[in-house]
Amino acid sequence: MTGQKPIVELRGVSKSFDGDLALANVDISIRDKEFLTILGPSGCGKTTILRLIGGFDTPDVGTVSLGGVVVNDLPPEKRAVNTVFQSYALFPHMTVFDNVAFGLKLKKQSASDIKQAVAEILELVEMGKFANRKPHELSGGQQQRVAVARALVNKPLVLLLDESFSALDRRLRKQMQMDIKHLQRELGITFVLVTHDQEEAFTMSDRVVVMNHGNVEQIGSPREVYEEPRNLFVAGFVGETNLFDGSVASCIECDKGYRIEAAIGQMQCTLTVPAIFAVGEKVKVLLRPEDIKILPWSAYTHVEGNPIFKGCVVETVYKGTTYDVVVELEDGKTVLATEFFNEDADNVSFRRGDELAVSWIEGWEVVLPYEHQSEL
Repeated sequence: MTGQKPIVELRGVSKSFDGDLALANVDISIRDKEFLTILGPSGCGKTTILRLIGGFDTPDVGTVSLGGVVVNDLPPEKRAVNTVFQSYALFPHMTVFDNVAFGLKLKKQSASDIKQAVAEILELVEMGKFANRKPHELSGGQQQRVAVARALVNKPLVLLLDESFSALDRRLRKQMQMDIKHLQRELGITFVLVTHDQEEAFTMSDRVVVMNHGNVEQIGSPREVYEEPRNLFVAGFVGETNLFDGSVASCIECDKGYRIEAAIGQMQCTLTVPAIFAVGEKVKVLLRPEDIKILPWSAYTHVEGNPIFKGCVVETVYKGTTYDVVVELEDGKTVLATEFFNEDADNVSFRRGDELAVSWIEGWEVVLPYEHQSEL
């Protein structure tokens, strides 16, 4: 999608409510036909962005554009944008058909055109046989499908989803995520989802916008956000992390960027990083639980280029196909390692009290300078 013309743009947008800053100089470009998710904790400003795009709020500063046209003062009904709200907001006294047809009737379309359009969209969301039912006769998942159909029947330029899956149970939520993703690809409409659920964002999105305290922390593909977080907030919000304090002993250029020698605790290790670091600079070395290598201390042999820490298993946590191992190092620091089950064993390979050697595979770490870190 690189190089595609933006269908939605927010430029230098700030917004306050009763003196409290909700958004601070936000810049976001949303590409045509992409699925973009705005991810962040409660109160970070993600729903405010949705409301600005939908026309329910106006920015204090900056511009909101749709299809290259600034729409700051355009009311919601004049925008080619529809929203699926968390509550679905279906009319309880209307049938499924009439709920979906409501917007088309307001546009004074002919009865035959309305009948055809509603029938087509209900079939697309697999709700055709429920056309004569009322909302209270439907399950939560069925009500959501109707809400999506009502939004899509108007053929919007952009569909906004405001935490639309949060009311569903886990199994149904998973199914709806896949169905909505398939629907978006089939229709070729730009979807913008707001959620605080990292797994949901990664499952559905082409790109993810991570927000915190009204600021955009990072924009990228799910893989970029997870594997190359720009700061500690992003790293901590989108997954489990292990953090080691370090300082740079040397930094030389190489074919993959720069190789630095860094002291981590009392250990020296070699790291490959994309940016240059100054000698003596303090850094944080970040490792995901799945990047941590553990083996029995009795089986330890030196791994060149990486430090080996000695630790003891504090706890193991069963997670189905994997299990987490909580390890306390000799200096009192606790790290988390994710292990796959041994096919030849009936249960976990490590147990509480086991002494371990803790390391990682070179190149799997992320190195962050202190001054680029956000508060977790």
